[in-house]
Amino acid sequence: MVRVPVIDANGTPLMPCTPAKARHLLKQGKATSFWNKLGLFCIRLAYVVEHPDHQPLVVGVDPGATYEGFSVVGTQDTVVNLMVEAPTHVKHAVEQRRVMRRGRRYRKCRRRPARFDHRTRPPGWVPPSTRSRWEAKARIVAQLQKVLPLTDVVVEDVSAETRPGKRRGGKTRKWNAAFCPVQNGKQHLYRLLRGMGLTLHLRQGYETKALREQYGLKKSKSKQQRTFASHAVDAWVLAAQVSGAAYPTDPRIRYVVPVRVHRRQLHRFQPSKGGVRTPYGGTQSLNFKRGTLVRHPKHGLCAVGGCDRKRQTISLHAYRTNQRLTQGARTGDCQRLTVVAFRSWLVRRKEDGGAAKTR
Repeated sequence: MVRVPVIDANGTPLMPCTPAKARHLLKQGKATSFWNKLGLFCIRLAYVVEHPDHQPLVVGVDPGATYEGFSVVGTQDTVVNLMVEAPTHVKHAVEQRRVMRRGRRYRKCRRRPARFDHRTRPPGWVPPSTRSRWEAKARIVAQLQKVLPLTDVVVEDVSAETRPGKRRGGKTRKWNAAFCPVQNGKQHLYRLLRGMGLTLHLRQGYETKALREQYGLKKSKSKQQRTFASHAVDAWVLAAQVSGAAYPTDPRIRYVVPVRVHRRQLHRFQPSKGGVRTPYGGTQSLNFKRGTLVRHPKHGLCAVGGCDRKRQTISLHAYRTNQRLTQGARTGDCQRLTVVAFRSWLVRRKEDGGAAKTR
């Protein structure tokens, strides 16, 4: 059974409750509902709990290149399972920015002196694309920690150790300092998780496989399939091994897509009709923050995208597919609901082809 996150009037996370208990509190006026940045339905109590009775809640993390699995498990119940799309656009965006900056410098009449010798990378430097993927995992855990009293985090450790380098003239070769950016990236993630006050546990890949066999669970070979067996199963066994849960009480998953906000540019790369280069990017669309969930009389539930400052209209996108629905929506017709950093929804059985069976 799905669990509903609960916080008190001061914002302190409490143990999650059942949907029936949440409905009872809302009906009595003892709580109000809200959605957090992950799109999870939560309730906020109207009073403060002085001495909350917390049980161990462990979050398991299964890193991946394209998709990642997260699972929050208690001593008995499964609180939530997440399948998250990893950010893969940063490498292309950085390369595109480099090309455009280089083009602007060549167009200048006065050439600036070369400064490539002044740019040194500190020890432990992580490339932007790698850093974005590892910090995305920490952001998911941070959003879960705001509504759930997490105690431990278990991460499947990626085997990417650097090789011993050869020395020349008393110095190690430069290439060996960052032989594998994944090594520096995962150490960066571990520092972030420890900074949240969580107890960090690391497990190797073969240990995860042994835990799956111990619990009698199988992993799907299809990585993009939106099922419990694709990624969340590894996250669940990692968390259950620490929390002590016996089996997944709720194998359903929530599919999570980070909201991508384009960086503000002076104008578009390609001119539009008439040779006009319109402004592009940013975080604000008129008086709405981009990514805000609104309800439109015609298009229903949708998210705010870009805007046309001349016409004073905003574009609306479908919540799940992010497909643009219109570019001519008036702000007065949009009912503001909440601001989210991730688009998420509960995957139905028809979508995932059948989830794992519980005992």
